[in-house]
Amino acid sequence: MTRREFLKLASLSAGALGLTALDLSRLEEALANVDGPNVIWLQGASCTGCSVSFLNRIATSAPTSAADVLINLINLRYHPQLMAVAGQSAAEQARAAYDSGNFILAVEGGVPTAFGGHACSAWTYNGQDVTLLEAVKSLAPRAKAVLSIGTCASFGGIAAAPPNSAAIKSVSAATGVQTINIAGCPVHPDWIVWAIAQLLAGKTITRDSYGRPTALYGRTVHDQCPRRSTDETERLGVEGRCLKELGCRGPETRCSCPSTLFNGRVNWCIGANAPCTGCTEPSFSGTSAFYEHVGGGGGGIDDD
Repeated sequence: MTRREFLKLASLSAGALGLTALDLSRLEEALANVDGPNVIWLQGASCTGCSVSFLNRIATSAPTSAADVLINLINLRYHPQLMAVAGQSAAEQARAAYDSGNFILAVEGGVPTAFGGHACSAWTYNGQDVTLLEAVKSLAPRAKAVLSIGTCASFGGIAAAPPNSAAIKSVSAATGVQTINIAGCPVHPDWIVWAIAQLLAGKTITRDSYGRPTALYGRTVHDQCPRRSTDETERLGVEGRCLKELGCRGPETRCSCPSTLFNGRVNWCIGANAPCTGCTEPSFSGTSAFYEHVGGGGGGIDDD
């Protein structure tokens, strides 16, 4: 797909991406610029599930796949799993983007801060290991925008669950830089694409008190749930019934899962008769909705 084809399809799906005619014009200018924003994608303490989710993007409107995004929408300068080069050559790509001063920083996973940050390395440069903590502290203040991809990067998530021996923190807490938190475990690929489209179009992303875009996280799952008006069930496997009595966290969880669905808009947690686990919330630490936490620390959100 050429950039012209992308713009044509983007214009057809402008409503889904939240773009006006002026935004499309700005997006066209951004895509026409060969020196447009670079993206440095770092991976910290995580399962890499958000990258996997992103690579599984299937859509009927542009960009239709992760390949469309990577080839036609952004200049991905660094991603440890998607790069053809490795070692020093890969690190030099990130350094070149940093030197340009024109880049978006995307971070997947939490940031270990204990042991001088040496629980997680970003890369090796000139023979010296560079910790993720060092990398994000250096890159974040200079970036045009910082995207925290997934709940681990946004709030700590599963990676920061007790006992959190590596003192894992969110990207914002580790760097002191305000981030755009695209929460989810894993994050929905459409939400990543939406955020990138807004940034390239020069739009200001309105965020809630937790740094999440209100366009994506403005309403609770329960408010949008097609089962909201149905009777509550007290056992699993009952089709079409509200799962609140089974520990569903939809009433306090904010995201657009009921409308975006997953896997090419095939299904979602509640549609598969599984209670919402609240994975987009700061308190999420991977604890099942069926179990009550006893003693010790709380969820994955940073304490400081």
